[in-house]
Amino acid sequence: MFRLGSEIMDRHKGIAFCGLACAVCSKNNECAGCRNEGCEDKEQCKNLQCCKAKNLNGCWECSEFPCTGSELDNLWIRAFARFAREYGEEILLDLLEKNGKDDIAYHYRGQLNGDYDIPETEEGIFDMLLNGKR
Repeated sequence: MFRLGSEIMDRHKGIAFCGLACAVCSKNNECAGCRNEGCEDKEQCKNLQCCKAKNLNGCWECSEFPCTGSELDNLWIRAFARFAREYGEEILLDLLEKNGKDDIAYHYRGQLNGDYDIPETEEGIFDMLLNGKR
């Protein structure tokens, strides 16, 4: 585990099936992570259920990516999944760790939104991931 500003990164929790970063989620201490059966909403999660049925590591591996009516309707979740598709999960985790050390917050203290909610396009989120810009 690594401390990133006020957040803790637990890499073994990785990236959720949809693209959420379980590794840096503010619920990190309460949840084992999506892929570790830790999500309390796993029975209702379209992304988790679909990926498990198709034997995929994440939505980014699906030929139908991005689908609608799921977590992928959220801009930054879709951008993270697309980033994992184009660059790989490990690079996404590396950049989240680097940016966290540079005080780019995945979640603001006590909130479920953070700096990655600021860009208005997937390209803006890619730019923040790759260049650490706010």
